[in-house]
Amino acid sequence: MKRSLFNLPSLLKQSLLTLLCLGLTTTSVAICHAESGVLEFPAKGDSHGKVVLVAGDEEYRTEESMPMLAKILSVHHGYDCVVLFSMSADQSYVDPNNSQGVVGWEQLDDADLMIIGTRFRQPSADDAAHVTKFIDAGKPVVGFRTATHAFNGSGNFGGKLSYGQFGLNILGEQWVNHHGQHKVEGARSVVADDQAEHPILRSVDSIFTPSDVYGVVHLSDDDQVLLRAAVTKSLDPESPNIEGSKNSPMQAFAWLHQYTSPGGATGRAFCTTGGASVDFVDEDLRRLIVNAVYFLTDRKIPAKTDVSFVDPYYPTFYGFIRDQDHWKNLAIQPSDFETGKAPHFPDPQGTPEWNFRERP
Repeated sequence: MKRSLFNLPSLLKQSLLTLLCLGLTTTSVAICHAESGVLEFPAKGDSHGKVVLVAGDEEYRTEESMPMLAKILSVHHGYDCVVLFSMSADQSYVDPNNSQGVVGWEQLDDADLMIIGTRFRQPSADDAAHVTKFIDAGKPVVGFRTATHAFNGSGNFGGKLSYGQFGLNILGEQWVNHHGQHKVEGARSVVADDQAEHPILRSVDSIFTPSDVYGVVHLSDDDQVLLRAAVTKSLDPESPNIEGSKNSPMQAFAWLHQYTSPGGATGRAFCTTGGASVDFVDEDLRRLIVNAVYFLTDRKIPAKTDVSFVDPYYPTFYGFIRDQDHWKNLAIQPSDFETGKAPHFPDPQGTPEWNFRERP
């Protein structure tokens, strides 16, 4: 199995990350600012388009992973990136538990691509209109993890596509189940038949994710499965794949889907069921996402895309946080994720033993 940051001795990993990130942040001219729950990362150098990254889920910490990805895309790859956060009702702090809290949807109006990782969000009709406009233009979408159930509630997009149908229609799949045992079994990617040469998989090695495998049952013959995922015995990156029926057949892990919008436009989407914040410690998952952005914006994918962290990345383990005062007391601000900053937060109660991040 590959050696990665998962496997390096702790002190060596921290030293490498620190040196790497110091070198990047001191040479970057990118400026970002936070206002009303919107964080902007202008492209370093010539712009290759605008990417809007939508955070907002109660479990998998997209408020941590989206800024990290935005920094990589803006500094290393020349995309203007905007991160939308789920805010508290008074917009005074980041509140992933507020299902109606995502702000800044109007940023989609001139976006070239959307990356979404939300879970059961309930935008207002005015906010949903921006999503409708985006998909009615046939623009590309990258979804990960809970994006298969990105929205919920009685609203709709364009009067035809209900919130609950977004995942199935736009990404090709909806919420089905946890195919792996949650917080016990991890996942390891396996290249699907005849897909090894697909551009999105260029220099993407085997991916290990501490989050479990989702069940995927609604993909059609028109969908292009690039990766499948084996369930592993534990959350240890060196854990072997389990034997038996659970991995026969393996669930789809990453695929391309062509969608039809409420207005009749067709567009392309890429989706992976990996994407917990801790999953992105694996550089090959980061590379998979960046390659998908290149592919969907019609850029030639480099031989090996640079997915090194711009700032040190300290992801929190996944899990629901039931304490009603947790987010208010933590008082996270979008500005905490600006370039040059590397925040870290406590793991939720009930977190299993793990060593997938470097603790400051």
